[in-house]
Amino acid sequence: MTRSGPQWRKRTLLLAVIAVVGIDLASAPAAAAPGDPVTAEDAASLVAERGHELEVLTEQFNEARENLESQQMAAAVAQDEVAAAEAALAALSDQLAAVAQTAYTGDGLGAVQAFMTSGSPEEFLDRIALLESVAGHHNDVLDRVAIARTAAEEAQAAAEKAAAEAQQQVDEVAAQQADLQSEIAEYQAQYTALTAAQREEADAAHGGRTLAAPPPSAVVADSAAAQAAVDTAMAQLGDPYVWAAAGPDSFDCSGLTQYAFAAAGISLPHSSRMQATMGQAVPRAELQAGDLVYFYSPVSHIGIYIGGGQMVHASTFGEPVKVGSVDMSGYAGARRIV
Repeated sequence: MTRSGPQWRKRTLLLAVIAVVGIDLASAPAAAAPGDPVTAEDAASLVAERGHELEVLTEQFNEARENLESQQMAAAVAQDEVAAAEAALAALSDQLAAVAQTAYTGDGLGAVQAFMTSGSPEEFLDRIALLESVAGHHNDVLDRVAIARTAAEEAQAAAEKAAAEAQQQVDEVAAQQADLQSEIAEYQAQYTALTAAQREEADAAHGGRTLAAPPPSAVVADSAAAQAAVDTAMAQLGDPYVWAAAGPDSFDCSGLTQYAFAAAGISLPHSSRMQATMGQAVPRAELQAGDLVYFYSPVSHIGIYIGGGQMVHASTFGEPVKVGSVDMSGYAGARRIV
């Protein structure tokens, strides 16, 4: 997140002014006096903008955790492949050692033994050919196992490198998030300092207007899975918004959609951007209940369409899981998962 330039300096100035005026802002009129550098509308806009920035950061953190998990799984699979290849190589080496021992100690059918016990030149040649065939077969298998082991080791090294890079990414984003905890607290204080009308304005600017939830019977999806996802999401109405939460009692935007689709037996990553690449793209005019609807570029917010131009989503801090308009600011597209 860039923290330079006139826009950031403007936001920093507004933060400072809000911090100074504190609770007095709650009793401020809807519009400040002419010439006042910070109006009530400025304050509400700032809070909404800051909430969006924190949502973007959280979604980056969520995605980094998803990437880390997949890379760790790849590393574990690669390690299993290496172990299996080494076990096969060890077993084959034992077999080859036994063949070599019997060939040269006389305990089995070695070349000398074959010569001494053969009744004719033709029988001797047949036995030698058999010995060469067995040795050649084992050497071929040994070569193939060695190649497989090398490939598995290379895959493991690549997976471990990717996992280490993913871990570094998570650590960096987690450090960012830790650094921003004080700013989150400051944001919450600013939000609290707003009047009810200003809070509504800030919520609408970031999370869209709150609409009356339709009765459960009015939300009908075209498949059992989509219906289960919708019903589960609607059952969370009123639960609080918490950054990086995925239930069962609090959610961020992608945490809610992940939780809802899990109830339908569908696994989604805890990342709005990653979810927005799944399934099939759906035009706005063809939306159906159960479709994912996502917002902003890059994607940083997501909800579930419930019909009638409405969606259920975990919108923003201070607002519980709610029903809102799918046409809120930032609409970027939709995906059909089931």
